[in-house]
Amino acid sequence: MKILICEDNKLAMKALSVFLGKEGFETTNAVDGNEAMDYINTNEYDLILVDIHLPYHSGLELIRHLRSELKKKTPVIVVSAFSDQQIQRQAHELGIDDYIVKPIDPTSLINKIRTLLRN
Repeated sequence: MKILICEDNKLAMKALSVFLGKEGFETTNAVDGNEAMDYINTNEYDLILVDIHLPYHSGLELIRHLRSELKKKTPVIVVSAFSDQQIQRQAHELGIDDYIVKPIDPTSLINKIRTLLRN
């Protein structure tokens, strides 16, 4: 199963990548919105983990592009340090599958991913 991680914090991205790799997932890492947009446009993923605040293109822009322009139903989990209700509402309106506020509980994240990928 292939997961795209869109995270500008390199330490957080590395931790997610290593943890998900140990759980048997193949990960691709994007450090900014431009890189994430390129990956989304040219590859297929089973799930996307995206931070809201990314350089160049926000997580919301990426989700909008994925859903509206590419018409993909790839499961998306937003992982953000911000619990802003308006941003969460916007993300849900764009069709995300879950919203997790950092710090991330790795076991909970894996359970959410496995549940989404079973559906």
